[in-house]
Amino acid sequence: MTEKYRQDFFVSWEELHRDTRILCQALLDQGMKWTGLIAITRGGLIPAAIVARELDIRLVDTVCAVSYAGQEGRKQTEQVQVLKRAAGDGEGMLLIDDLVDTGQTAAAIRAMLPKAFFATVYAKPEGRSLVDLCVREVTQDTWIRFPWDMALDFAVPLVERVALERTK
Repeated sequence: MTEKYRQDFFVSWEELHRDTRILCQALLDQGMKWTGLIAITRGGLIPAAIVARELDIRLVDTVCAVSYAGQEGRKQTEQVQVLKRAAGDGEGMLLIDDLVDTGQTAAAIRAMLPKAFFATVYAKPEGRSLVDLCVREVTQDTWIRFPWDMALDFAVPLVERVALERTK
């Protein structure tokens, strides 16, 4: 855990699916009809697939951007590197990402697609104002651990961990 992130928030596949379906219901409640969907890669790909299915959106595009690097992807790059843009200004499009964190990526993509409706599953305070809709907000010092970044592994029983710590 780095100094910037003091908490972990583990999201299971089931929670992600549930939260994304809650996002879908909130999107339906908007009463809008989108002509297509734009997923922000890579994190937005899975929520976008769920949204596309639940809202019956067949036109799906991507914006490919890099804003995190390093160990566990926790080091934010100085500027967003756009690898692939989506056509147009976002008119009639639904823009989907898993998370808005500092807002660095969101601001760059908002500038490219100012007319898109921007929805994320999760949001942190620094970036929240850049999206039109989110389902769940977490504190800025929370690192969200998505299921695609996790691996199941054996957990040493607590009694053994404590005994091991004492011998150090």
